[in-house]
Amino acid sequence: MNKKEARTRRARRTRVRIALQRATRLVVGRSNCHIYAQIVAPTGDRVLASASTLEAEVRRDLKSGGNKAAAAIVGARIAERARSLGIETVAFDRAGFRFHGRVKALADAAREGGLRF
Repeated sequence: MNKKEARTRRARRTRVRIALQRATRLVVGRSNCHIYAQIVAPTGDRVLASASTLEAEVRRDLKSGGNKAAAAIVGARIAERARSLGIETVAFDRAGFRFHGRVKALADAAREGGLRF
């Protein structure tokens, strides 16, 4: 089993548990250069809100999209968008990534923005 297969296996296990709870998910994706966040409906068929370091407003303010400062900005933006939709509680889906570094920075910023996990 390679690194990618192990991550997708962890992600699948988490998503099954969240699907059984029928919870709205905050999904995090990351690459070396960018970080992405999406609010997904409990049915899993619609993206209700999204934020990433690819957005023009975010890119203008950042030197790099692949660091903790960028992740914190994306976390604050996704929390703001979720609250504008009336979403206050989400299940945090880290997509198999370890909860540290950029993923943790995004989660902490989302919590400070008013989301509850």
